[in-house]
Amino acid sequence: MKLKAILREIVEVVLPALLLFLVLRTFIVEARYVPSPSMRPTIIEWDRFLVEKVSYRFREPKRGDIVVFHPTAEANALANEEQRRRGEAPVKLDDFIKRIIGLPGETVEISEGKVWINGVPLAEEYISPDRRPIYEFGPVTVGEDEYFVLGDNRNQSWDSHYWGFLPRKNIVGRAFWRFWPLKRMGMIR
Repeated sequence: MKLKAILREIVEVVLPALLLFLVLRTFIVEARYVPSPSMRPTIIEWDRFLVEKVSYRFREPKRGDIVVFHPTAEANALANEEQRRRGEAPVKLDDFIKRIIGLPGETVEISEGKVWINGVPLAEEYISPDRRPIYEFGPVTVGEDEYFVLGDNRNQSWDSHYWGFLPRKNIVGRAFWRFWPLKRMGMIR
């Protein structure tokens, strides 16, 4: 009798809860963290945040969105080339998080410590002067269904200026809410 009650509890409570969790995580929202300083000061190492996976089914990504994405084939190839040079085994990169800067069809250039979109400097209030790029890049024109992404910590970010454009199909979702640490909980912008 007791075994029957336990099995019934599993079928009625645990199984539906597990299925709901899997559906939510796969299609709606999931928790992530950042292990590197590439998005400082917006997102600091080991911050925990939520990624929503719904909005891009109804609209295109916008400039300024912070997106989580699967690394490109170029990024994986460059990482493995570096591993081989070091005499280490090839690696499979984890998902990245960066800010969308250039949209399909736009020309992007980085010079004089600024990002230029179609010849106009991009206003970036989220970049402090000490994090402005110290490198020159481009100009390049972003392809159809591709994006140019950069980390907010421009000089310590492995991003589009290194491995190229981000295909739309690689985007997992948009980071929108930091839940840890509690003192910095809130919307991510």
